[in-house]
Amino acid sequence: MSMTPSNQRIVSKLKRSSIVSLIKKGLRVDGRKLDEYREITVIPNYISKAEGSAYAKIGGTLVIAGLKVGIGTPYPDMPNSGVITVNAEFVPFASPTFEPGPPDENAIELARVIDRSIRELHVIDLEKLAVVPGEKVYILWLDIYVFDHDGNLLDTSMLAAITTLLSARIPKAVVKENGRIVELDKKVREQLPIMNKVVTVSVGKVNDKFIVDPNIDEEQVLDCRLAVSLSEDGKIAGMQKMGSGTFTTEEVIEAVKLAKKASKTLFSKINEALKKIEEQ
Repeated sequence: MSMTPSNQRIVSKLKRSSIVSLIKKGLRVDGRKLDEYREITVIPNYISKAEGSAYAKIGGTLVIAGLKVGIGTPYPDMPNSGVITVNAEFVPFASPTFEPGPPDENAIELARVIDRSIRELHVIDLEKLAVVPGEKVYILWLDIYVFDHDGNLLDTSMLAAITTLLSARIPKAVVKENGRIVELDKKVREQLPIMNKVVTVSVGKVNDKFIVDPNIDEEQVLDCRLAVSLSEDGKIAGMQKMGSGTFTTEEVIEAVKLAKKASKTLFSKINEALKKIEEQ
């Protein structure tokens, strides 16, 4: 499946040729280097009514994520762990290619990549979210909304999602009456038990060249893409190949090296944003 909706924006042959020609020379239409991100903005606590939220913008792509919390029953196969559910929605006015209605396969794929990366790296210590083990646990709903699509939805969405989790303050669970009744005390707020941070870097391939953070026009000329999810210390949480082209083993290694280098920019933006709210 492709992270870009099947009803793709059409790029003229002249523009396509120009984009490819520039990339061959190590240049890009917007003046960036091949390994350079567009301008990045991260704003934690963007929605006051949510337990956690974040505004993330990479170039013209805008994503807002929010977290809501409740108490519920754990999964039978994980009775002593909290539950996190990731959902994504492409708001119709964000792009001419987005359709109204329930999330399509692209939104579902995006949510799954983010969910898998969070779980694989154990970003949250879910066992610490068990209030009454085997009976009552925290339920986390992480919702991701794409409000403007200018390419590279995945990196921007992951940036919003992880900043939301890192800045969240959830109500304290209070156990009453023989451990059977659990209530949330919204006057007392606690941080999530965070164990790791994760970002995703999308690396596009055009012939034998690789580019980071493809914009919407560049996405249309890529042979394929490799999205690499990474921890702050460089551990790989997962990889997702998109597009009909192929990567050789050597090219995958090269793309991962490029992603690790580029991930430092994303982690730096996250840490700067979190530091600002701590100072406030």
